[in-house]
Amino acid sequence: MQQSARWKTFSLWLVLAASLLVLLPSLLPARMTVGLPGWMAGHRLVPGLDLTGGSRLVLEVSRSDIAAERLRAAVETIGSTLRAARIAHSDLNGAEDTIDVTVTAPDRLDAARTALAGLGLGALSEPESGKFRIVLAADAVDSAASAASLGAVDAVRRRVESLDIPELVVARGERDRIVVSMPGLTDPQRVKDMLATVGKLSARLVDDSVPLDTAIEDGVPAGSEVLYSTGEPPVGYVVRQDDLFTAVDVASAKPAPNDEPFIEFVLKAGAAEKLAAFTRENSGRTIAILLDGQVISTSRIQGAITDGVGRLSGDFDAEGAANLARIIASGPLPAPLTIIEERSIEPALGTTSATTVVVALAVAIVAVVAFMTFFYGVLGVIASLSLAFAMVLSFAVLALVGAPVSLSMIAGMVLTVGIAVDASVLIFERIREEVKGGRELSRSVLVGFRRARATVLDASVTMFIAIAVLFLLSAAPVRAFALAVGIGLFATLVTTFTLTRRLVTVWLNRSHATHLPKGVRTGLFDRLNLRFMAVRNGVFLLTAVLSLAIAGLLVAGKLRLGIDFTGGAALEVQAKAGNADLDDITARLNDAGVDVLTVTKQRDARHALVRLTSAGEGENAEQTSVLVARGELEDDYDFRRVEVVGPAISGELIDTATLGFVVGLLALIAYIWVRFEWHFAIGAIIALAHDVFFTLGFLALAKIEFNVTAVAALLTIAGYSLNDTMVVYDRIRENLRHFKQMPLPILIDDAINRTLSRTVLTSATTLIALAALALFGGEAIGTFALTLLFGVAIGTISSIYIAGPILILFRLQPERYRPGKGGKGPATEATGANG
Repeated sequence: MQQSARWKTFSLWLVLAASLLVLLPSLLPARMTVGLPGWMAGHRLVPGLDLTGGSRLVLEVSRSDIAAERLRAAVETIGSTLRAARIAHSDLNGAEDTIDVTVTAPDRLDAARTALAGLGLGALSEPESGKFRIVLAADAVDSAASAASLGAVDAVRRRVESLDIPELVVARGERDRIVVSMPGLTDPQRVKDMLATVGKLSARLVDDSVPLDTAIEDGVPAGSEVLYSTGEPPVGYVVRQDDLFTAVDVASAKPAPNDEPFIEFVLKAGAAEKLAAFTRENSGRTIAILLDGQVISTSRIQGAITDGVGRLSGDFDAEGAANLARIIASGPLPAPLTIIEERSIEPALGTTSATTVVVALAVAIVAVVAFMTFFYGVLGVIASLSLAFAMVLSFAVLALVGAPVSLSMIAGMVLTVGIAVDASVLIFERIREEVKGGRELSRSVLVGFRRARATVLDASVTMFIAIAVLFLLSAAPVRAFALAVGIGLFATLVTTFTLTRRLVTVWLNRSHATHLPKGVRTGLFDRLNLRFMAVRNGVFLLTAVLSLAIAGLLVAGKLRLGIDFTGGAALEVQAKAGNADLDDITARLNDAGVDVLTVTKQRDARHALVRLTSAGEGENAEQTSVLVARGELEDDYDFRRVEVVGPAISGELIDTATLGFVVGLLALIAYIWVRFEWHFAIGAIIALAHDVFFTLGFLALAKIEFNVTAVAALLTIAGYSLNDTMVVYDRIRENLRHFKQMPLPILIDDAINRTLSRTVLTSATTLIALAALALFGGEAIGTFALTLLFGVAIGTISSIYIAGPILILFRLQPERYRPGKGGKGPATEATGANG
């Protein structure tokens, strides 16, 4: 036994040492980590963009452009195939995913059928004799989009790297999207301009065999087409469809020296020879340079170009020439890209957020430690040491995972601080109860840890279910929060039943104590003996009235949906001089054609939050609104934070948030249904609905935006509420086994009073931590903390005044409860499953 204890102690010290070793690179300045081994330096805790400042763009391959290009290529393939087979045809056209063609030679129908089927473009049918219809394969666009996305990652990286952005990260995200993270860059407009151009460069000969007007009215000659310039007004040109050279043939491109508005480029050897031969034979004719199907420059051939060197000028300034040179040099994108989400934050604001949230974490830890020490004395110190161990272990795991440390992640750690001592409180209260029942202290410690284990696990499972659903079915910030809470809860469970138990045992052995330490002050709750069920009818009536009022608020549309669900843009601006003029901002943006939703004051008179809706339809409409707003306001205001959410992202967030919330609630309800009788499950469901509904009412009254983080808060509140309810129900179930003749209201009152100290203390530590986050966490995370703060408070109330009375309402009777139903049978009394 002694040997086993030594091994356990050694293992704990080993885990602590390993955790500190993992965290060492994060604790040292960057210059001091140069000599560390790669496996250590590679696991630093890296702050996210919301803590350092910078921009994050989410790009998506334009499926509509891919589908249009696929349709155009299919039409050309069908036309060339029929011409090659000498099959006369007419009315060849395509729309969406369908192509129609009429074969005008009746004797060539079989040949046409064979030729079209052999192309393998899709399903072939004949609506009527001589008319063929090809429906293109549905999965072809998906495959093309996925392939284009894969190629676009490298193309985007090459193009953006040319801007020399430090610590740039370009990676493939979910749903074949591309994520571009740019620490320190608060205005990504230049990057967006670079990515708005596909970069398909080509040179073609201008067709001067027919005037432009004639070509437009009577049709262009075969092998030519009409294209227009990029300038205003656009100028039309008739150009040949054959390329003299393309971007692939360009060896290098760079802007002209001295900021002159043109580009110098050099062709590869093969293309240079081809151009030399062509220009030698076509002196005096005109070459058009095209970029993405538009004419950006024209030049007359003066003679043979033998060196493969060219100069490109057009309707752009020196900066435009530099950007265009980078686009040409980096090569074309495989497909057009659409910016569907943008998040930008000023470095100063990020630094402020980092400072405030770290202060909130420190305040929460100190406050919880002080609270536990006051109520439990030396046992509280032991719980605090375990909490510190759990925090070190949690941050070490986060470092190993490699996830960037964000505001939401630290918020998750703050919440963990509040609920981490729950297990210790459950155990200490059980120990105190065993001592009060006449057991000696050493025996009470053993029994207390054993009997509290099942309740701790039951309560933890509800939180783990909620956190797992949040992680699997939510947006990135919510996943970061869920990851932090999940790791923190796991670390807490590990330390509670290893370190806490070991430290309590060491204290007992060294102090030879026979009684609880005098510092344990939770006995004051024993004398209360409150009659909670006596006021249940009044509570039900008050709840019904408040529920009707909340329903009225929600029906009246008082719950403000954030841009996560509505789409649009949110801009936080700060006046460069004086105060922000809300009316002037609104008027200026409206005059510029921007649809302003709201302009509200933020923090102080210098700051304002501008909410914009999209200026038109399509994924890029929100970007247009932001671009116009920047142009109108940037002379008088600094843009501290920019968030843009396109329709694709907002739609997905609605779907995932709804699915996640429903799945989470069903999983929580299923767990309770399995662990308890149906009466308990119904009670938990109603208490859960009460907490969620009242929290929605709070959001509406407080005018807090309902966004993805609010959904995360609701599901976290649901998990916490059930956590509390499970402890009460565990004790009610134990009373049902022992007191079969006791009236149910008195039995429930006894169970609530016996767990009241745990309920009050655990809720208090959680509320203390959340209050620290709300007060010191800054505005970026404050509303989230405030929502959790209200939810935890209302959840504590419902576990007493809703979950218990519901059992009476559904006529749960003690004499009908038998061992083995909803519990572990007679063995439960021996092993203990209650708090």
